[in-house]
Amino acid sequence: MSLGNRITLWLLCLPLLVLMAVATLGLQQESEWRKSALRDRLVTAAELQAPMLAQTLIAREESQLDSLAHRLLDIDEARGVGVYTETGTTILELGRSRAQVAMAPPQETQLDTRGDLWRLMVPLDLPANNGIIQGLAWLEIDIDSRALTLDHYRRLASAGLGLLILGLLLFVLASSLGRRLDSNLNGASEALKRLRGGDLHTPLAEDGPPELRRLAQQVNALGDELEQSRDNMQRQIEQTTAELQESMETIEIKNIELDLAHRRALEANRVKSEFLASMSHEIRTPLNGIVGFCRLLGRSRLEPRQREWLDQVQVACDNLLALVNDVLDFSRIEAGRLELDRAEVDMVSLVDEALGLQAPLAHQKGLHLLGLVYDDVPSPLRGDPLRIRQVLINLVHNALKFTEQGEVIVRVMVEDHSHKDQILLRVSISDTGIGLTPKEQHDLFQAFRQATSGHSRQYGGSGLGLAISRQLVEQMGGRITVESEPTKGSTFAFSLPLEVIGGRDALPERILDGECIALYEPHAPTRHALNHLLSCWGAQVVEVPHPSVQAPPPALMVAGLPTQLTDAVLEEWQAWLDACPCPVLLLVNATPLELPKLTLSSGGELLCKPISRQALAEGLRRCGSLRGEVVVPPSLNRLLVVDDNASNRRLLKDILQRPGLWIEEAGSGEEALAIAENEPFDLVLMDIRMPGMDGVETTRALRKLGGSWSHCPVIAVTAHALEDDRQQLLDSGLQEVLIKPVDSNALEAILQRHLRVTPQVRHIEPESPERQQQSEALAVVDLTLGTRLANGSESLALELLDELASSLPSSTRELQAALSTDDTEALLDTVHALNGACRYCGAPELALVAETLETRLRSKGMTDVEPLIDDLFRAMDRLRAWHVQQQNHSSGTTIADASSVSSLRDK
Repeated sequence: MSLGNRITLWLLCLPLLVLMAVATLGLQQESEWRKSALRDRLVTAAELQAPMLAQTLIAREESQLDSLAHRLLDIDEARGVGVYTETGTTILELGRSRAQVAMAPPQETQLDTRGDLWRLMVPLDLPANNGIIQGLAWLEIDIDSRALTLDHYRRLASAGLGLLILGLLLFVLASSLGRRLDSNLNGASEALKRLRGGDLHTPLAEDGPPELRRLAQQVNALGDELEQSRDNMQRQIEQTTAELQESMETIEIKNIELDLAHRRALEANRVKSEFLASMSHEIRTPLNGIVGFCRLLGRSRLEPRQREWLDQVQVACDNLLALVNDVLDFSRIEAGRLELDRAEVDMVSLVDEALGLQAPLAHQKGLHLLGLVYDDVPSPLRGDPLRIRQVLINLVHNALKFTEQGEVIVRVMVEDHSHKDQILLRVSISDTGIGLTPKEQHDLFQAFRQATSGHSRQYGGSGLGLAISRQLVEQMGGRITVESEPTKGSTFAFSLPLEVIGGRDALPERILDGECIALYEPHAPTRHALNHLLSCWGAQVVEVPHPSVQAPPPALMVAGLPTQLTDAVLEEWQAWLDACPCPVLLLVNATPLELPKLTLSSGGELLCKPISRQALAEGLRRCGSLRGEVVVPPSLNRLLVVDDNASNRRLLKDILQRPGLWIEEAGSGEEALAIAENEPFDLVLMDIRMPGMDGVETTRALRKLGGSWSHCPVIAVTAHALEDDRQQLLDSGLQEVLIKPVDSNALEAILQRHLRVTPQVRHIEPESPERQQQSEALAVVDLTLGTRLANGSESLALELLDELASSLPSSTRELQAALSTDDTEALLDTVHALNGACRYCGAPELALVAETLETRLRSKGMTDVEPLIDDLFRAMDRLRAWHVQQQNHSSGTTIADASSVSSLRDK
């Protein structure tokens, strides 16, 4: 709304409102005055006539009474007159009805002004006992006041008409003034608009009222000043533009230099990445060859000192591989290319797995390694189990490395659970090692830094583990800290926010039914943990100070052996075991292959520390079955072995054979898929290079079956896998990679991780001194080695050698076909198959040559492989000759000439 319209409204509405209020107030006062005058006049007239009416009533002059009543009716406003007595007698009534008569006589003059018909009541003063009229009498007059109301409305109408005429006059005047003001203001606005648009040469007319003239003058003065300012600004712009042009030229030169520097930095970063990838491959390729050769040498006859040297080489290789992995992880983290996963996390299984991987180092040093997951930790959680495990393994390994005696304890507890769907989990790793000073703690988490310069020489390591752990924890939203004092150990702790997807208060599994279990454990934290765990499982635990026979004997004995197992200690324990009347679970701080030879006369078994909850529970169940008690049996685990080599399948089946495992064999990917369509399995050992569907294609086909196959663990079993190949296999859906020949410790660890199978204890007789003193040259056939690889069965070793020798002619033809067509892939497949077949046989010479040739083919292709191929054919000829000799010897014929075997190569 414009200013003129607002002024018009004010000029029109304000006077009209004031006049309307004044007129309304005046008319109201005048109406009240008229009503008051009418009341006074009527009351005066009635009171004047009242004495005369009273006398007339006493005199009983009816004519006079009618005359007085008509006189009252002559009043303009009077409409009815009546005279009444207290007894209800109507003496006179003109123009009114009985319904209008008052029920009680008035004591004084009353005028009822409600409505348009007023009623006036006047008492008549009669002497008491006049003998004529009984009781009191009064006069009532009906008065019509509508004339006053009509007159009031007429006056209102007249006042409204006057106000309307006045309002029209005011509207005409105000509208004229408003339009004039709007016109002048619009002119000023247009002038300002022109000024804003740059039109400074159209001045505003300076006429009209003084105020508008002053406004026009100010607008014109503003235009002049704007014109002057524009000229000044133009000059400044020209000057600034010249200066800016010079600056832009300088900046452009700097930008070119920065761009060149940026490109050099990108190129340097690319070169660094390529260098890391290339060096990783170049280092891993010969390193895998060294590891393979060390394994082959480990399968041959060596002197004790030579075997010690070989073990040192293996340790150095493992350390070098760990260093390469740390460098690559650190590089990915620094580049921001490390992505976190969101999967289910079971802290109990994760801690058990991490401690199981670090257990050999603890066993070597004689340290107690213990994991404590508190009862309030919910399961499962959601996070990145791979990275949490990596951090946990780094910290546990670091604690074991700097601890020479004592213990390393992992504690997992809930630090904050104020949120419903999220908790803050705290994981601490405490040790009794060398400790750290405050300055050493400050520099501890920096890359390539250790506490002191001498630590890297004394304890080894690159100084990357803690730096990687800190960055991983921070990337997962947590924080890592350290508390330590020199010579008093250290406590590394990290806190992680994890999502809760399971219940907080899971009830513990009751695998025992109130049985009395005697507990002996010299290590106090382990003893307290076992006591709590056994009590939660429903046992009545009795801690004993010495593993002596109890009276009455308990249902089961859980005893921990001391860390130092001398011959005297073992003899003492064996004597006690012979006298113990109940089954015994012996907890030994050693690897499965280093368990002491103790006979459990009353049943039981030996378990390795650190013992997982699942392994302890399975041991208790098995001991319960020995006692004939009713316990929950472990579920039967179904395992599928897929390998195109029958010898490999037979050997794996023999190694895996144990109670609680059902093993099925498949000779190809198609056969495995056909078996999987009919029944589920809990674990699959999958050979990778197979004719037809290889291991990767078979795994993908199994995953497509859905159901339990979507998450069934599939373990790759291959004779040769570089790190890149290993990562490709893991990316293809396989959970882990197992290298042939299968290491028993690695296989047991996989079974324990995925199937919760307790490690099987096997005692293999050491080589006799006579055998160790024999020639160190690799033999064509080594039955001792074959027996060890065949799980201690000499007959199985001979059968595997027979099958390998029988397959050599077909392998020779395939090698010749691949060489004649220069088909590198076919040659690699044949050599790989031959290498895999040799992994489980006592043919060290052929195994070494096949391993070397496959490594050369994978790393350098067909370059410089001719000598190795000749060596391979010669090794095959010698093994075939040995096989023919064995056949002839068993049949009583003469030994065949080896030259006839050599002719197979030339066909």
